[in-house]
Amino acid sequence: MRKEDNQEGMESEELIQASDYEEKKQRKIVVPGEVIATGPNFLPGENTKRDGKDILSTRYGLLDSDERLVKVIPLSGIYLPRRGNVVIGKVTDITFNGWLMDINSPYSSFLPIMECKGFISKKDDLSLIYNHGDMVVAKVIGVKGKGVDLTTKERGFDKLEDGIIVTVNSNKVPRVIGKQGSMVNLIKEYTGCDIVVGQNGLIWIKGNSIESELVARDAIKMITDKSFIDGLTDKVKEFLEKSKEKK
Repeated sequence: MRKEDNQEGMESEELIQASDYEEKKQRKIVVPGEVIATGPNFLPGENTKRDGKDILSTRYGLLDSDERLVKVIPLSGIYLPRRGNVVIGKVTDITFNGWLMDINSPYSSFLPIMECKGFISKKDDLSLIYNHGDMVVAKVIGVKGKGVDLTTKERGFDKLEDGIIVTVNSNKVPRVIGKQGSMVNLIKEYTGCDIVVGQNGLIWIKGNSIESELVARDAIKMITDKSFIDGLTDKVKEFLEKSKEKK
C-alpha cells in the first residue's frame, strides 16, 4: 500500500488524535464496539470496521497498526487457516496419495504426494517420507469448505527432527513473532535455538541442549501470558539475560 502525505488542511484536533494514537496503539486492549481511531488518516484492517469517521474494533484483543492500517490482534479464538499460512502439523494417517495432518484446527488437512519435493510414486512406501506422528512444517495452498490443502515443495518446509513442540493460542502468534520478527529473533539470539513459528499456534524449538530449548519455551510462554503489558520486549530480554548468566 502506498504511503500518502498528510493532507495540508488537516485539523489540529486530528493531529492530536493521531499523536495520541501512535503513543497508545502498541499495548492497548480493546473490546468490540470500541472506537480505536478517528479520522480519514487511518484505514480499517483485520477485526475492525469503519463507522463514519471512526474505526471500531470487532474483536476483543490488542490494538496494533502498520503505518496507517489499524487492526486488532484477537486474544482468544480458534485457528482458521488462510492461503499462504505457515503451519506445523502432525501426521495422523497415510493414504495411497498423501498424508492426513492435524494442524490444530477444526479443518481437516491433506498433504498430497504431488506437493512434496522430488518425484514420489504412489507405489512408494509413503511412511518412509512422513510417518504417523511426524511433525511437519508446511504451507497452506488452499482452503475449500472444511478442507485444507498443504505443500512442502518450497524451501524450508519439511519434517521437523528432534526438538520440542510448544502449543500457544494461535491469536497470540503475532506477539511471539513481534514486529518484523523482532521478538522471535531476540529469543533465537540469546538461546541459539532454531525456532519455527506456525501460524496455527504450534512452535518448534531445537537447540544445542535441552536447557536452551526450555529457556526459549519459557520466554515464549512469558510472551503469551503477558502479551498485553507495556514494555514486554524489555521484560523478555531481561529474562533471557538472567537465564544466560545462570549458565
